[in-house]
Amino acid sequence: MPCRGTRVGSGRRDVIMAGLMTGLATIVPVGRAIAQQQSTNIIGQGTAHMTPQIVTELAPHGVLRAGINMSNFLLVTGRSASGDPEGVSPSMAKAIAERLGVPIKYVPFPKPGELADAVGNDAWDIGLIGAEPARAEKITFTAAYVEIEATYLVPAGSPITSIAEVDRPGVRIAVSARSAYDLWLERNIKHATLVRSDGLASAVEKFVNDKLDALAGLRPGLLGDVQKIPGGRILDGQFTAVQQAIGTPRANVEGAKFLREFVEEAKASGLVASFIALHKVKGLSVAPPA
Repeated sequence: MPCRGTRVGSGRRDVIMAGLMTGLATIVPVGRAIAQQQSTNIIGQGTAHMTPQIVTELAPHGVLRAGINMSNFLLVTGRSASGDPEGVSPSMAKAIAERLGVPIKYVPFPKPGELADAVGNDAWDIGLIGAEPARAEKITFTAAYVEIEATYLVPAGSPITSIAEVDRPGVRIAVSARSAYDLWLERNIKHATLVRSDGLASAVEKFVNDKLDALAGLRPGLLGDVQKIPGGRILDGQFTAVQQAIGTPRANVEGAKFLREFVEEAKASGLVASFIALHKVKGLSVAPPA
């Protein structure tokens, strides 16, 4: 490095500037290109052990069939020109398919319960849904790759001011049936009554029309719902964090091990975070290491 006052020749200056520009190129975000490059890096350099048996288990028909829960607006944010789902979940599934070296085929389901129910029908090879004990009887799940805070919305004038006050006799909670947080509430609510509806929109409608005491939901969704409910309030904190994972039928022992390793790599490498940024999702966090 030249001392202060020393003139740098044009050739040396060009070398220094080239080095500086190279350094900047590695730290300046470039949106979609960054996410795609990170995906390429983890697929090509990951440590998840790969064997022919893994490919046989996870892609028995020559493609990776990925079951996608279309009702989760944080994980599926749109559709491509060809009609395929787009979002964090489809991106994760595609990254797995690329690591396996097979094409991806998306298998959309309108609700997570229907995706889980199809596990024995040879409809999908991996399913991207919440890892719940009721589902784990037939599905082996990875650790979560993302988390979503679940809480309550209460109507105008409600005396309820905290999450702890919701689980009391006489309190009626509107909830979307068989969602991951509904399964959690079913296991943990001891005194309040769960009023289930067929889907998120129906749960909001029932909450309003039947004048129920609380609406359970994912915080990002409730932030939109509260705008349509004058005087409504979203309670601070969370009753659970809905953890989204990747599952495969329990018979796929080697495949399940690979998926667990892949998810941990994807979290540690920044791949999951890059997909969240790529799809501009608010209210979604990378899950902690397993």
